[in-house]
Amino acid sequence: MPIADSDGTSIYYERHGSGPAILFVHGSGGHHAAWWQQVAALREEFTVVTVDLRGFGKSDSSMPEFDGQDFPGDVVAVLDQEDLTDAMLVGQSIGSVAALRAGLLRPERVGSVVLGHSLGGISHPELKELAAADRAEAVKLPVIDRLLTKGFQQERADLTFLFQQMGTFNVARMQDLRNLDTDGPSLDDIRDSGVKVAFLAGEKDAVLSVKTVTRAHELLAGSHLEIVPDAPHSMYWETPVKYNAAVAHLRRTLTAPKEAA
Repeated sequence: MPIADSDGTSIYYERHGSGPAILFVHGSGGHHAAWWQQVAALREEFTVVTVDLRGFGKSDSSMPEFDGQDFPGDVVAVLDQEDLTDAMLVGQSIGSVAALRAGLLRPERVGSVVLGHSLGGISHPELKELAAADRAEAVKLPVIDRLLTKGFQQERADLTFLFQQMGTFNVARMQDLRNLDTDGPSLDDIRDSGVKVAFLAGEKDAVLSVKTVTRAHELLAGSHLEIVPDAPHSMYWETPVKYNAAVAHLRRTLTAPKEAA
């Protein structure tokens, strides 16, 4: 069973396939197994790494409380353990915040970071205001309606039920991740790191609007923007074919220029 040591905390992860590396970082209701539709589709062309942040899945969950500021270190521990270089980190929702911070901590190991349905915790007053307005609208909806479309819930009651069950394997909860946004990186921090950033957004995301994500892309010079038609916040689950195609495209095309040693 692959385990990485993150400052004395045991972090579970899995490695599948071969080729350029993609490391997925789950959101508040996920864990390594939530990426089943991605692993099966991408492992023939890429090395696919999935990880459980502390308090999630099979990672150490014995601590009395969890600090979201520790999550980037969990990702870094896996990068170091597997000796990955030029990895692409793909975050889902608030997992994107951990992914971006991990990339900035280890730019020599991370070529690019994909912020899935998230601004990555970037510290910028305009973006903070836009995201807060989006959240104010999102909280008016039941949680499941924020994440999956009503049509999918009706047509795929089985996968909707499984989606909801995924979170029952976790000890940590959403409130344990919220302080990840504290003291986030600036636009200059990201540019100076040399790590490429892509924003991956769903057209029907009820949590973070395309307008907000597009504005973040405009502000972060050199960033990339992928908007997937008819896709919700949990695109990886509801529209995996489109999501996988977008991730594969980004992995093939995003390479950060590294200075010669």
